[in-house]
Amino acid sequence: MKEYDGKVRLVFRHYPLDFHPFAQKAAEAGACAQDQGKFWELHDKMFGNQAKLAVDDLKTYAKQVGLDASKFDKCLDSGQKKTLVEEDQKAGSAAGVSGTPAFFINGLFINGAQPYEVIQQTVESGDEEER
Repeated sequence: MKEYDGKVRLVFRHYPLDFHPFAQKAAEAGACAQDQGKFWELHDKMFGNQAKLAVDDLKTYAKQVGLDASKFDKCLDSGQKKTLVEEDQKAGSAAGVSGTPAFFINGLFINGAQPYEVIQQTVESGDEEER
């Protein structure tokens, strides 16, 4: 993002993997955190603690990153973001996504974790097409 400031846009979509028992609620937690403007803070906390993502853990992390605990807990407990997460996942599946991470750069699908050079080359090839 820093290297291509003004040339790329980051859009995050939820795609909880079925085999991960806590993925759905973790995705919902991220969406609840977004309501308070702290998606990335909670995202980073969850990724740093991937072995502990039960609902009680998510609520603890929310407090640690400065979220209003009452609002967050109500959002998470109600399942308010379940539909949003499901819609993201359906859109991803329709676009060919079957796992994470997945990237779309200049309309090209890049599947899985790739070296930075692959991302860089794809961004730069889009720059060349615009010229």
